[in-house]
Parts: sequence; C-alpha cells; structure tokens
Amino acid sequence: MINKVVSDAEAAIRDISDGATIMLGGFGLCGISENCINALVAKNVKNLTCISNNAGVDDFGIGLMLKKRQVKKMISSYVGENAEFERQLLSGELEVDLIPQGTLATRCLAAGYGMPAIFTPAGVGTEVAEGKEIRNFDGKDYLMEYAFDADFAIVKAWKGDTAGNLIFRSTSRNFNPIMAMAGKVTIAEVEELVEAGELDPDYIHTPGIYVHRIFQGKNYEKRIEQRTVRKG
Repeated sequence: MINKVVSDAEAAIRDISDGATIMLGGFGLCGISENCINALVAKNVKNLTCISNNAGVDDFGIGLMLKKRQVKKMISSYVGENAEFERQLLSGELEVDLIPQGTLATRCLAAGYGMPAIFTPAGVGTEVAEGKEIRNFDGKDYLMEYAFDADFAIVKAWKGDTAGNLIFRSTSRNFNPIMAMAGKVTIAEVEELVEAGELDPDYIHTPGIYVHRIFQGKNYEKRIEQRTVRKG
C-alpha cells in the first residue's frame, strides 16, 4: 500500500508554481485548507487561477492570496464578503468568472468523472450563456459547460489515513469531496491522521485513490464567516 503522507503544507504544495490552476475546497470559511493557503501565501506563487465556491474574507482564506495579488483569476459562485476582491474586480485587476453554484459543483463532478462537458438549464437566456453552445433536448434549451481542468485540488478533511481515505464533517462536505475527485494532483490536509485500516469503510467519503498527498494540519482557527446569535 502506498504511503501518501508528507510532512507538512510546505511539502504538500512544493510543486505548485506560477500560473497554476487550483481548486480550493470549503464552503464560506467552513472546511477550508488553512495550512495550505498559508503555505501558498508564504511561497508567494503568482498568476493563479483559483476555483472555489467563495473568495474568503479580507484577512483569511483565499482573501490572504488576493491581498498579495497572487490570484489572476477567480472562478467562484459567491464573493460577497471580501472588500479587497470587490476592489480588484471593479478596478480591472482581477479576472472573475461568476458561476451558478450548482453549475460550479457539477463541473467539478464532471472533471472527477472524466466527462468533458455537462448540459444545464441554469444560465440560459442570461449573460452567463454569452458565447456558449446551447442545445435543445425535448423542447428545452440547455447550456453546455465544460468540465474544469485543474492542476491541483486542495481539500481539508476531518480525518484521513495514510492511504489517503478521507472523512468530512457537516458543511465541509459541500465542495471538498467533489473537488478531491477532480484535480490532476489532490492534496488533503486533515485534523486527524491515522494509519490505514483504522477508518470505518462505511464512513469514508473520499476513497484514497483520488488523493495523492496527505498531511496532518495544525493551528486551525475555524473562523465563522457571519456569527449569528439570538438576542438576549
């Protein structure tokens, strides 16, 4: 059995270079790869294309890379909590491709399944469809969207083993599992790393065959994007 463990985030992202296309799992600030993002910031790679459901916030997550002008293009569904993102978009410094969330997820799935493209009714008749092929099936128009082509997928799981099998918790299951399937090289950071065979197979969300490198992360902040509490 192949041992896929690397020592830390720096070792895991060692060959991510300028101009790479990277998928980054998570939903809001939940289940994001804090260690790998910090390592990418420290490495200062440039001209990245980042595929992520959101763009982090100004001082955390992908927002840290945006602050250092490391991101050339964002492919996202929701970007509403990042003032620096907004500034770069409006000034023309950042190329942005806003995609309906379901389309974003399905294009990830298509890449994982080895499908070149999908057809979806989302976006037909809107600016999203400009310049794209439309086909009619049973009297209804569908927009053709290509599967993503990512050099790396970086995901964060709750538990993993040395063979790369992963278990996610709660909201972090939104984009992490489908992105883990879709990268040419998939990097997983986990809160708890165990030996192969210690995870119950019935609870594994991502089989290790999709994962190329895994390490145990540290010092997770696990920030809450918008803390909502009941009035006293």
